[in-house]
Amino acid sequence: MRTMIVHNNAIALNIVIAGPDDSAGLPILCVHGWPELSHSWRHQLAHFAARGRRIAAMDVRGYGGSDKPHAIAAYRLSALASDVAAVIAALGGRAILFGHDWGAPIVWNTALRHPDAVAAVVGLSVPFSPWGETRFLDLMRQMHAGKFFYQFYFQPEGVAEAELAADPDALAKLYFALSGNAAQPGFGRKGPADRLLPGLALPDPLPAWLSDDDLAVYKTAFAAGGWRGPLNRYRAQDLDFDEAIGLRGQMIAQPAAFIAGTRDPVRHFAPGLDLYATAGAACSDFRGSTLIEGAGHWVQQEAPAATNAALSAFVDGL
Repeated sequence: MRTMIVHNNAIALNIVIAGPDDSAGLPILCVHGWPELSHSWRHQLAHFAARGRRIAAMDVRGYGGSDKPHAIAAYRLSALASDVAAVIAALGGRAILFGHDWGAPIVWNTALRHPDAVAAVVGLSVPFSPWGETRFLDLMRQMHAGKFFYQFYFQPEGVAEAELAADPDALAKLYFALSGNAAQPGFGRKGPADRLLPGLALPDPLPAWLSDDDLAVYKTAFAAGGWRGPLNRYRAQDLDFDEAIGLRGQMIAQPAAFIAGTRDPVRHFAPGLDLYATAGAACSDFRGSTLIEGAGHWVQQEAPAATNAALSAFVDGL
């Protein structure tokens, strides 16, 4: 594997690349979510490189080796999609996108905003939902009234940053809590005034899919880069809504697919609904969903073989 830096105007983005530069097929670009890194795609980088495919994973702005602007507005989906488009340009001008967690909305919106650069797209954990007439946080306020919802907790600047930075085991607790290894994946039942980490178990030993060395990569990156940039993505959502007027109702036109774990708590974001049941409803060329039994939120790390099989089938079918 090798690294390169791609500049999108003033933002420097750290990219990890595997596989041959003279690969016959289109390159693949992987986009991670919260709170992760390009390292979250290590199994996919190794798998596709071994098949002779050029594949890259980026540190999203705010994370790892990429720049970390201070302003909330710097983390709008339009800005992050622009970063992805800049990386695609550096890889040759057109690519297949894989995105997980926040990386999924980023790649979905890159497909909408930069359609000529995106040949195909796969979302992991978060299915595509077209822009509508209501702000996402307003919907969540209706659905989670009187309850703890982590995205509400993340809104005040500095609060979640302080809690997460103060606990050296924060990442291990977060990764375990949302994984298929947890008895009930999620952050538990909390009141609206509660904090994020109390009540989350510290796994001992770590689950098999997360080695001490892997956890150390994440811990080192977050200790160096802090939490403000990653949390600003949640704070920019109302800005996203205001910018997306021209995208409302648009479907994903490129070939698309969806992959998730059956035990991912995102599946029941909306109480009483299975968000994965209609994952392709707003994709005009949907190639299917793959739900991996027993896996939680970190599906490409928890179940790399099954995830790689689904991704390979999608790519081979293009």
